[in-house]
Amino acid sequence: MVFDKVGTTSIVSQENVSIANFLENLEKRYEKISNDNIIIDLFSFDELSSGNVLEFLSLSEKHKNGNKSFILVTDKIGYDDAPDAIDLVPTLQEAHDIIYMEEIERDLGI
Repeated sequence: MVFDKVGTTSIVSQENVSIANFLENLEKRYEKISNDNIIIDLFSFDELSSGNVLEFLSLSEKHKNGNKSFILVTDKIGYDDAPDAIDLVPTLQEAHDIIYMEEIERDLGI
């Protein structure tokens, strides 16, 4: 599992594992990044489904309840195919943009 930290954001990626193993490893190491905004880079996975995205729902809700951003990044699943409760974007730049906007909203109390 690879953690890259940029300011208050941790970008998490991993290669050559299944989604289930990736999520298991992420949950084990979650405390390390729980105070950061989190971007989950899923580009290393050749095949993804909306069901795979749903596996992140519990962790996403937990993290967002802590007033932090949690965003999945992949271009293999369309935005319309993901549940509304999960932030899904096709590029890392869009993930950073969303975090920037959400931080402004949190600062303004919106």
